[in-house]
Amino acid sequence: MKKLFILFAAALLVASCAKEPKFVINGTIDGAQDGIILLQKRIPGGYSVIDSANLVNGAFTFEGVIEYPQMVNIAIKDMRGGLNFFIENAEITINAKADSLYLASVSGSETHTEYETYRASFDEMNDEMRKAYDRYREAKMAGNEELATAIEKEFEGMDARQTEMKKEFIANNPSSYITPSVLGEIAYYLEASEMEEFLGKLDTTLNKVQSVIAMKEKLVLLKAVAVGQKAPDFTLNDVEGNPVSLYSKIGGNTKLLLVDFWAAWCGPCRQENPNVVKVWNEYNKKGFDVFGVSLDQTAEAWTKAIADDKLTWTHVSDLKYWDCAPAKLYAVSAIPANFLLDENGIIVGHNLRGEALGAKVKELLGAE
Repeated sequence: MKKLFILFAAALLVASCAKEPKFVINGTIDGAQDGIILLQKRIPGGYSVIDSANLVNGAFTFEGVIEYPQMVNIAIKDMRGGLNFFIENAEITINAKADSLYLASVSGSETHTEYETYRASFDEMNDEMRKAYDRYREAKMAGNEELATAIEKEFEGMDARQTEMKKEFIANNPSSYITPSVLGEIAYYLEASEMEEFLGKLDTTLNKVQSVIAMKEKLVLLKAVAVGQKAPDFTLNDVEGNPVSLYSKIGGNTKLLLVDFWAAWCGPCRQENPNVVKVWNEYNKKGFDVFGVSLDQTAEAWTKAIADDKLTWTHVSDLKYWDCAPAKLYAVSAIPANFLLDENGIIVGHNLRGEALGAKVKELLGAE
């Protein structure tokens, strides 16, 4: 009897080992017979390679263990483009074409299927937004600024509705492994109090998710630079190499100061610059000023963009890209980003773009 018990226990051990959770990814890529496939994860400024596999006759395989379902990317080494998908410990099949990896079919990952359903819920509105953007371009090319402005407001309304849809998804799916990714999509638009509320309602099973850990760490910084808080001081060199402190620009004739984080390489920043110039031109003599903080890497690109965009206010930078010390101090993880300060250095506005910036400045200055 004892011998039978030992054999039974051994059989159970073998069975449990055989069923150890792991992922197996089998993929085919039409149009690529050989090469190296990279399995990687997004990190600030690029990707970190998790594993690599040889592409043999258009096929590849990855095996391993993942702690929890999460977004990863596969790409062909030395080729542009890739596929983002949710990996989990399961048998996953990917069928793709070399010239359009992002359109690959993914099966076997329940989390990715959930993610595809989530994305599909935006298809209709995304189509409307594409059509609106085409109409906007046509209006701009025709010189019809009134129509272009109206379409821009329509576009902003649709964008706001999408943000609300994402907030609803987060609230309704507190234990889903795609929820942290959705929260990351709208984090830029959230003030510290709202971010804290969303994070506080997530299921505890998500506490191990790296992006959740990172957002909780960022929340500490966000609270320090939330509206109503006194802005932290910092000093960087201007374009001539002279150190300039933030607080040297506060007070005196300056009643409102916009601390503007941007970079020459940032398309959305360059698109927003004309609006900042417009507000500066309209309200500078009434007490509004701008303090530009660049996340550039070279002085040449930085100074050229300043001249090209006619940014006539004070500019500073340490030319350290995302390692920019003030950007870290102000929890800036996406640009353009800005903080509006009053004459005492109190933050009175955050990430004001488009018409919102002019409206807030007008409101606070009591300008006609």
